[in-house]
Amino acid sequence: MLILMPASLRTPVKASEVMDIFQPGDHGSTFGGNPLAAAVGLEALDIIVQEDLPARAASLGAYPLAGLREMRSPLIRAVRGRGLLTGVEIDPGMISGHEICALLARHGILSKETHETVLRFAPPLIITKAQIDWALERIAASSWELEQQARHTATLEEVSTGAV
Repeated sequence: MLILMPASLRTPVKASEVMDIFQPGDHGSTFGGNPLAAAVGLEALDIIVQEDLPARAASLGAYPLAGLREMRSPLIRAVRGRGLLTGVEIDPGMISGHEICALLARHGILSKETHETVLRFAPPLIITKAQIDWALERIAASSWELEQQARHTATLEEVSTGAV
């Protein structure tokens, strides 16, 4: 594939030579690049201010934090957050963050692991308590499922080594 360049540059460039500069996570933009996107970005900012979404996130943020802390799962080392942005530190000796995110996705929860030990939840600022409850139920179910798998694996290891 060739990228068409202005005649003044006179040097065709392979797409891979340009696109391989960026690696996943290096660059991204929600509203960048054109006048329509800029107008949409400005409107989004107006709505955030008009509906006072930062204050709403600050007041509602304690709710998911409390729900996650109440789970008392051995997979969870710590829960922290500010507003609705929540981080759940997991025990990497039990499972990787990537594996938990894949399981959560199968349960309908999209999250991102950071540094392989922290799950990051960044719900929309307009999320409702009912939606948070729905998410907490699925996170708890995923945690329980992982705990059961870990117990089963430990039992199989004990049997295979004769420890039982």
